[in-house]
Amino acid sequence: MPKSIWIAGGTTEGRELATYLLGKEVHVYVSVATAYGASLLPQGSNITIISHRMDYEAMAAFAGQYAIDLVIDATHPYAAVVTENIKRVCAAAAITYIRVIRPASQRHDYIAVSSMEEAVEVLGHTEGPVFLTTGSKDLAVFTTLPAYAERIALRILSSKASLCKALELGYDPSHIVCMQGPFDKDLNLAMFRHFHAAYVVTKDSGTIGGFEAKIEAAAMAGAKAIVITRAIENGEGCDAVCHLLDQYI
Repeated sequence: MPKSIWIAGGTTEGRELATYLLGKEVHVYVSVATAYGASLLPQGSNITIISHRMDYEAMAAFAGQYAIDLVIDATHPYAAVVTENIKRVCAAAAITYIRVIRPASQRHDYIAVSSMEEAVEVLGHTEGPVFLTTGSKDLAVFTTLPAYAERIALRILSSKASLCKALELGYDPSHIVCMQGPFDKDLNLAMFRHFHAAYVVTKDSGTIGGFEAKIEAAAMAGAKAIVITRAIENGEGCDAVCHLLDQYI
């Protein structure tokens, strides 16, 4: 009987792993938080896509309903709560768990902070336009920055929910860019220059998430990068996980 594998996450790695398993003798369940994330996934007879957010209880029910044998946690490096819930589900049900990781940056040519709140604290002692590339989840945090609507330009996913959230929080419509990344250096540079960015706020999303391109573009635009760092995790790279899947199947 084919095994059932749950891939958690609408990340680049999640999409790559789902594509790798397309057509193989295995049932693949891919969970993403939004319909937009679901639209980017491959379609196949052995692929089932679930597009809604799940808390711990929903995850446990999901794993039981589909008799999951293996969980591949390909969620975003900053989705710590989601990862913790997945680990708890796997531990409670004795399900094999694999974490997909991205190497953290080794660069030091930026201001490193540990949270969004700390990034706002740093910006509170500065002047000049800010280009925000941290997504829509933490937009409310940045509204505590004085004159945020005038200072901040932001780039978010091209989804109705993300745009509505930004507008409801009072961000200037002319300062909102809705696009799906990752972006190369030239496109980043054009955006940073267009908004005259003095500061670029980002996460260390790794090379696959376009981090290096953003840091290089910020330097070329004369902007200082402020990076929300992430905790070091244990896990496997995407290529290694593909090899493990071959053995597992």
